Amino acid sequence: MARPWVFPVALDPGSQLPIFLQIARAISADIRRGRLRPGTVLPGSRTLARSLSVHRNTVLASYRELKDGGWVVSEQRSLRVSDAIPAHPPRSLPRTRSKSTTGFDLVPARLGPEIPMPDARTRLPDGGLPDLRLVPVDLLARAYRRALRAKTASPLGYGSGRGCVALRQSLATLLSEMRGLACEEDDVVITNGSQMALDLVARTLVRPGDVVAVENPGYPVAWDAWRLAGAELVPIDVDREGLRVDQLSALAATRPLRAVYTTPHHQFPTTVSLSPARRIELLNLARSRRVAIIEDDYDFEFHYAGRPVLPLASADDAGVVIYLGTMSKILAPGVRLGFVAGPRPLLDELAARRARLDRGNPAMERAIGELLEDGLLRRHARKMRRLYEARRDALSEALERELGRVLTFDVPAGGMSLWLTVDPKVDVEGWLQRARAKGVSFMTGRAFDFHGRPRSAIRMGFSALDERELRDIVRRMRTAL
Repeated sequence: MARPWVFPVALDPGSQLPIFLQIARAISADIRRGRLRPGTVLPGSRTLARSLSVHRNTVLASYRELKDGGWVVSEQRSLRVSDAIPAHPPRSLPRTRSKSTTGFDLVPARLGPEIPMPDARTRLPDGGLPDLRLVPVDLLARAYRRALRAKTASPLGYGSGRGCVALRQSLATLLSEMRGLACEEDDVVITNGSQMALDLVARTLVRPGDVVAVENPGYPVAWDAWRLAGAELVPIDVDREGLRVDQLSALAATRPLRAVYTTPHHQFPTTVSLSPARRIELLNLARSRRVAIIEDDYDFEFHYAGRPVLPLASADDAGVVIYLGTMSKILAPGVRLGFVAGPRPLLDELAARRARLDRGNPAMERAIGELLEDGLLRRHARKMRRLYEARRDALSEALERELGRVLTFDVPAGGMSLWLTVDPKVDVEGWLQRARAKGVSFMTGRAFDFHGRPRSAIRMGFSALDERELRDIVRRMRTAL
């Protein structure tokens, strides 16, 4: 007789995290630590539902979450743990805990000069920006008006270094319910945009000369933040499974690695998602080597194929992940609202540094907090997700039809841009110049290469333009070619 499948998990009906996510996270945790090995067959949905005293649909939702994340695969009418998961995850090395209770050390960092911002004159569709024509201006204006008239505290005075309490409470709820983080209001610091969040983190973590690994191709604006904090940057390649963790491990074995900056959900700019196996390897490497992972999750809401993959931070049990997010993609860049979630000792330092540089915008923070609390931002994000998915498909179809002989690409599961591979026989930089003469701009792979070398690739944003505008742009690109 087969041994019954034992699943030791205590479900908490009172938790802010839905039951199906509690189940999915518990199973993925068992896979991650090696209790459930590659090839292990999971019980049927009815069997597990009975053992946990939950509805079968709850278990089915959990299994969909695990399949979307690549933890399990379907095989002969059953589910088993994916063979891509490492059979024996590395064991954590013993480490001495500082009073910070983070998985890495906090060190003093000097303040640096202002970060140079990218040129705002660049024309669409190179950016992956939200469609500013669809921002719910009336809702935002009413919430802002109410914030200005608030009686509890002056909305026109200085704000807290941590940010508005109401906004932090709403964000903590969102992060717990939608992104799987164990988060309360004191686990969040508000910033004026995600770039300020990254700048504060870099200045807090890095001493001059510290080694920080970054993705290549990657996000040059983030590289500037690390450089200005004094870091020595080392590029790590990205392939179809995301960051090459084997290269990162080789680097950590030869040099003291301070941090790794990564965009695992939809890698910037290639849009690939970090595979489950590499997610485990990265977390284990960070835990054993005391390396900080800076996870920039800039467009979590815009995932079109199933549910979004949960952040690395949701599986961090060692205090090594610093999680960055933004409201710019949901609303508009001009709102200037980002946030950091992570170990509280780190956040205490970030809040102190922010208070010395900037005292926030209490009225705007309170207004956004109200929109979050009332569910209006989630509703707007759902609406934009449907629109952006249709725009992604329209751009993909137009590119296939008009430029399929010189472009190849995978339709991304999420995000706001496409990453296109160009036939090497095409002079992509010359194509860009001719396209600009026809009123169209895009970004070539050179812009994202760590060494500034030519790459036969193009990044095109689709979210800021409607289907008709996107088709017109592709026709102009074809003419320019």
